[in-house]
Amino acid sequence: MKKWITIGAVLVLAIGGCIWFFMKDNGQPVIAKAMTTTVEKGDLEVQISGSGSVAAINSEDITSSVTDEVDEVLVEKNEIVEKGDELITFTDGSDPITAPFDGTVTTLDVEEGDHVSSSEVVAHVTDYKKLKTTISVDELDVSSVKKGQTVEITASAFEDETFTGKVTSVAKEGTYENGVSSFDVTIKIDKPGDIKIGMSTEVSIVTNSVKDVLYVPIEAVQIDGEEKYVNIQQSASTEDATTNTTKTVVETGISNDKYIEITSGLEEGQYVSLPITISNESSTGGGRMGGGQGGVGIGIPSGGGMPGGNEMPSGGGMPSGGRGGQ
Repeated sequence: MKKWITIGAVLVLAIGGCIWFFMKDNGQPVIAKAMTTTVEKGDLEVQISGSGSVAAINSEDITSSVTDEVDEVLVEKNEIVEKGDELITFTDGSDPITAPFDGTVTTLDVEEGDHVSSSEVVAHVTDYKKLKTTISVDELDVSSVKKGQTVEITASAFEDETFTGKVTSVAKEGTYENGVSSFDVTIKIDKPGDIKIGMSTEVSIVTNSVKDVLYVPIEAVQIDGEEKYVNIQQSASTEDATTNTTKTVVETGISNDKYIEITSGLEEGQYVSLPITISNESSTGGGRMGGGQGGVGIGIPSGGGMPGGNEMPSGGGMPSGGRGGQ
């Protein structure tokens, strides 16, 4: 009997110890750690990305402007024509139908002796050499997109190639869906090569860029009231990052989803701490700069997996677009 009492007492003590241990652990205060990087100098870009598909810039039905009998069809299906070439003539001497632009006759719906009516479709011409792609841009980012901006394009069928293009138009009216408005942005592909109509594309539009500037990871910039600041340390030691730092007020410029331009307050090569806070409860402590939108967000920085100080800014991968001019 005493044996069972002894075992029971041991179990009670063990269970009580476990409960005390976990309660004690959960009651621990916030544990702050930090990573270290350096102030870098180089070029910085802000990009907006989107997906689209390839289409012809010029592709249209050819219609008759008269009601008449076809005298002669001067082309064949799949024949390449140039702008102004005669395609169809009429028996009564009416003006012939001509090619509106360089391209290929993809359909031909009349023959010699057919009677056609005004506005009747008689053929279709497509220019396969001048291609475009269209993407949808969120309403928060579309104001950054301008006609003439440079574009990088990749096609799923050509994974190892990068094509270039330029923005040719930005829609004046958006499409509203699921609480968000988006706007069509059309891009002309400079040299399509073997790209074909209907292929899928990924597009990156450079909306802002600066050269030879100082920058840090965006998580490094924090806020205190109306001031923006970073924590400078004397060495790359992670121990210094939590115990021996100097709060330095800075001014900022453009930012993308990874990096932010520093216009004053820092020098190239200085060590900067990147705070990472591990907490059992949410906190409303000091603010930090926001993510890809480059705005200011209130909350403890969460920066897991931050890029090192030697990584050059890529400017890409921005599904929601970056914001400049902090």
